[in-house]
Amino acid sequence: MKSALIPGLIIGALSGIWLFVMLKMGLTFSHDTSFHPIEFVSVLIPVIGLYYGVKYYCYVELKGHMNFLEGLTQSFKIMIVAGIFVVFIGIIYLNYIDQTGTTWADFSGRIFAALLIGVLSALSVSLLLTTKSKKVD
Repeated sequence: MKSALIPGLIIGALSGIWLFVMLKMGLTFSHDTSFHPIEFVSVLIPVIGLYYGVKYYCYVELKGHMNFLEGLTQSFKIMIVAGIFVVFIGIIYLNYIDQTGTTWADFSGRIFAALLIGVLSALSVSLLLTTKSKKVD
């Protein structure tokens, strides 16, 4: 779990900073605003963070030999740490920073979308960085 802590905190911190960047750009999560194309940049945060976190785990912790399940487990550990941190920042953001009328229902929709992106990123990064396979001959 120690190797998942740093990448998870980095992903969580960058995602939290992204909330404030979007607020400064005038984009909010309220139900009356439409999805803006610049929000796709936020998809890169977990993808890049997971890639480097799992790559470090594979080549440093496991000495370059990782199967798919080990990569997927490490990806989920990283995403759990990141998710806890982002939800904590989101609570602060909604209660004290964003005064535009954003509700928990609006914000939870974005968190669910982030969950889907995280799961897809975890699957793809684990598949991409798998170095050993278990073949059945």
